[in-house]
Amino acid sequence: MQPQTAPLSPDDPRRLGGRLLLGRLGESRQGVVYLGRGKDGELVTVKVLRAGRGAGLRARDRFAREVAAARQVPGPYTARVLAARVSGDRPYIISEYVPGPSLQQVVAERGPLPEERLHKVALRTARALAAVHRAGLVHRNFTPEHVLLARGGAKVIGLGVARTLRAAGPAGTPAYLAPEQIEDEPVGPPADVFAWGATMVYAATGRPPFGSGPDAAVMRRIVARSPELGGTPEPLRSLVLGCLDKNPAARPTAAQLVRALREGRPPAPRPRPQGIPRYRWRMMVALAVVVTAGFTVGVLLPGV
Repeated sequence: MQPQTAPLSPDDPRRLGGRLLLGRLGESRQGVVYLGRGKDGELVTVKVLRAGRGAGLRARDRFAREVAAARQVPGPYTARVLAARVSGDRPYIISEYVPGPSLQQVVAERGPLPEERLHKVALRTARALAAVHRAGLVHRNFTPEHVLLARGGAKVIGLGVARTLRAAGPAGTPAYLAPEQIEDEPVGPPADVFAWGATMVYAATGRPPFGSGPDAAVMRRIVARSPELGGTPEPLRSLVLGCLDKNPAARPTAAQLVRALREGRPPAPRPRPQGIPRYRWRMMVALAVVVTAGFTVGVLLPGV
């Protein structure tokens, strides 16, 4: 059955890469994603870089690196990249279409996943991230919307918006951002591990670990508060708690997640690095400024 799409606009292309475009699946700051159909009837997703020829050289170079890296991601746990063009008016990337609802949709409509299915989804998505990281990519926007529950098992999508390890700048959905993304610090595979942990809490409980509400409020909780894990079952509970550590260097790797899920126990804790992450220093400095300012006012203006 063909998925629901938004109609094509007058400015949208009708064909790309030999595929007929059937409608819009969504869009982001970087581009527009279409549903397409090939001559053999196969459904695909086609992502087109926003601004086309007007896109800056940096954007086009980044898009080319993403395509090259995404093509190296093997395995049955991610949507395969089928074709791409990084030049011309409309650079695009064509990926396998994965039939099935998103984890976001399933949990919103039916509630948290049963424990057995939760474990299967956790293991397959951890394997997907491990493959992404081996290819030199960081997904940077791993969320319940990017996990599709296909008939053959969960698959991770969104590699067309992934970033190479050299890329910088914030990206992602606020409720699943790692603290270092919020504070615009260097972002690597540990940010995906944090997002995986938050996504598994959503799958297990029906809500993200730092709640919902205005983006700014959610991000403050991510940086400053402990996660709410609700009824997340063991051993997954202990595993995601490590993933949600504020310090990126203290989180397990995706490969360690895979081993832990196969063995049914959390990995050995990683040695906590010495020193304090820069985003924690910022919080401490800000608090010191507030305290100092209050003390100064009290001394100079004792009657206030």
